[in-house]
Amino acid sequence: MSDYSDLDKKQDMQVLHSMGYAQELERRMSRFSNFAVSFSIICILSGGINSLAQATSGAGGAAIGIGWPLGCFISLVFAVAMAQISSAYPTAGGLYHWGSILGNRFTGWLTAWFNLLGLVTVLGAINVGTYYFFMGSFGTPYFGLADTTLTRIIFLAVITGAQALVNHMGIGLTAKLTDFSGYLIFATSILLAGVCLAVADSYDIARLFTFSNYSGEAGGNVWPVTSGIWVFLLGLLLPIYTITGYDASAHTSEETVKAAESVPRGMVSSVLWSALFGYIMLCSFVLMIPNMDEAAKQGWNVFFWAMDTQVHPVMKDVLYLAILVSQWLCGLATVTSVSRMIFAFSRDGGLPASKALAKVSPTYRTPVAAIWTGSILAVLFVWGSSLVSIGETPVYTIVVSCTVIFLFFSFAIPITLGLLAWGTSKWDKMGPWDLGEGMFKLFAVLSIIAMVLIFVLGIQPPNDWALYITVGFLVLTALIWFGFEKRRFRGPPIGEEVARRQAEIAAAEKAVGQV
Repeated sequence: MSDYSDLDKKQDMQVLHSMGYAQELERRMSRFSNFAVSFSIICILSGGINSLAQATSGAGGAAIGIGWPLGCFISLVFAVAMAQISSAYPTAGGLYHWGSILGNRFTGWLTAWFNLLGLVTVLGAINVGTYYFFMGSFGTPYFGLADTTLTRIIFLAVITGAQALVNHMGIGLTAKLTDFSGYLIFATSILLAGVCLAVADSYDIARLFTFSNYSGEAGGNVWPVTSGIWVFLLGLLLPIYTITGYDASAHTSEETVKAAESVPRGMVSSVLWSALFGYIMLCSFVLMIPNMDEAAKQGWNVFFWAMDTQVHPVMKDVLYLAILVSQWLCGLATVTSVSRMIFAFSRDGGLPASKALAKVSPTYRTPVAAIWTGSILAVLFVWGSSLVSIGETPVYTIVVSCTVIFLFFSFAIPITLGLLAWGTSKWDKMGPWDLGEGMFKLFAVLSIIAMVLIFVLGIQPPNDWALYITVGFLVLTALIWFGFEKRRFRGPPIGEEVARRQAEIAAAEKAVGQV
């Protein structure tokens, strides 16, 4: 990176040292790479396709034409507010750090657990989505594979293991692949949009703004029978579920050059570009659908049904292959995000076996134990939760519906604390990416309102068990904190502790060969 001078490098290290941490990870990610890691996790070719039925079997065309930009704006308000904080505190595991500095040990610890649980389960959910896309595109049609728990877990173990191995081998290789992923998502979404428009029977633009109510059997029972207003609001979960994971830009702060400027830009731009290209792609898909009523009846199979109906088999398979690769790269970037959160929380003693989880490989400059632990936990989560059901609903399905609630809670906690801490001794210095007090507070308040909406939507049938799981997790968290962690967990270094760590910082950097 020719524009990354020795002075820039020194400034990045000084910022990190001022927060009490050593430069153990390697700064190999450019501004584009930081954008690409979040853009890859958002991956409109993953959530935008695998969760499509939430819209087409809900309010129909209007769920895309009107609902997609509205849902994307909800995600954007979080990204903008988090960007302001990330510029002031560019560290790995950023949200945990922000929650501690702007609040206290407990709010930081709570933020870490919400974020960590959300990231591990979302990694499992992303790779399960890849599995079902593979089965629908190639596995069943070409290889005659049947969907069984064993097949699913073997598939997950193989692709998650490959994602972990790439991450193990260094941020340089991971960044190259996520950079490629960024270009691939751009190109494939435009190609898919072009193919959809080319094979569409007509261009009924009004369809994108026509409200329907496909709840119940009319929509393949994706949503239970409900009112037209509710089914539209529930359809907002498609963009909200899709446009998340942009906290990856913050988690990779310590591997990004000029982090205080690059991280906030990467976070916000990944949301904006995903929103734009996702809108073009999904609107084109809706225009291609020959009949909205028939499409709604397909439920979760709507994407494959429409492609089979309208697109030439060869072109369809080319698109499927590009989408499949993009989805695997989405999981790859998520492993990066999960592992950096585990690493950051562990170096402050926040997890069992923290010393091992916080260790950085001198050879690869990556947190190897954190990478493999996060990946294994994601596979074990899918395996265990797939074997247990509550009524007729697998626990896996219920927990995944909690995933986004957990993630957005972990976003909302530091944002709320930032709203309260602005201008106080806890937050009296802003980073170079600065909205100003008025704009930040506006986006912070909008984030809190959006969090309430996401929580209400996330616990509606058929995901009503998500309420009990969320409350149960909060109760369990309180018991663990007051029973054990309140006395044990010290939190990140603040104040005089930062000065006392300087000798440890020098030793840690020497151990991994940082000069």
